[in-house]
Amino acid sequence: MNSQTLKSIAVRTVKPRVSPTTWNTLRGRGKAASDAVATTRDRYRWSRASLTDIAIHFDTDKWGGHRYTPHYEHHLKKWRTDNFTLFEIGIGGYAHKREGGASLRMWKAFFPKANIVGLDIEDKSFVDEDRIKSYRGSQTDEALIARIASEAGPIRVVVDDGSHRPEHIRETFRILFPLLEEGGIYAIEDTQTSYWPRWGGSVDRSDPTTTMALVKDLIDGLNYEEFLDDGYEPTITDRTVVGIHAYHNLVIIEKGVNAEGTNRSPREYDYVTAPIST
Repeated sequence: MNSQTLKSIAVRTVKPRVSPTTWNTLRGRGKAASDAVATTRDRYRWSRASLTDIAIHFDTDKWGGHRYTPHYEHHLKKWRTDNFTLFEIGIGGYAHKREGGASLRMWKAFFPKANIVGLDIEDKSFVDEDRIKSYRGSQTDEALIARIASEAGPIRVVVDDGSHRPEHIRETFRILFPLLEEGGIYAIEDTQTSYWPRWGGSVDRSDPTTTMALVKDLIDGLNYEEFLDDGYEPTITDRTVVGIHAYHNLVIIEKGVNAEGTNRSPREYDYVTAPIST
């Protein structure tokens, strides 16, 4: 017997025997129970699916247009059943009104207890639902970023899928990485724009203003304890970046306490043949 048949029987047999208030209460409970069953069914379904399968279902280009989902699953699956906040910059769907939010829904399905927060320069409030909240504004608005971090609670995962312009990526990282909780992950997507002048990148791979220049600096900073410049003052990221994973067009940065100590010996200074810049 299907749900429509049961509903028809209830209307004929139960509704005439109870007050309108009771009937409406029963209807509400029935809908709530139905929704709860659907939610439980979906959670069970998604718990058995890979992030790539979920990305395909929600039609996000994190798989297909790109090959990001296996890397994300590798780094994030340990938190699959945790309660935390994931913050994605860039909600997508700019070709038509009321489009976008596919990757937010993907994250929600993959992390059944997480809160998913999105930021976009356009109004994407239509994507809001249980465990998904959108904000409108610029990814380089420091006051807005601080407010989101305060309202959303500790942010464990950041995904920068915003403008893809190096100047925006670098500024967002400066603002947001310090607000990421210790042990968290900061992902930068579409780093190919570092090499494309139309997007603010450069054909000069030594250009210090690109996204990949930021990544290269972070790699140096990861090893700041080995520098032979005794006057060097480590930056915030030197002290808090503990891992950098580079994939095709995707970089994943781990936050923690970078203080393992040095492996250098006093003899290393004997081989310094030029002044060390400070």
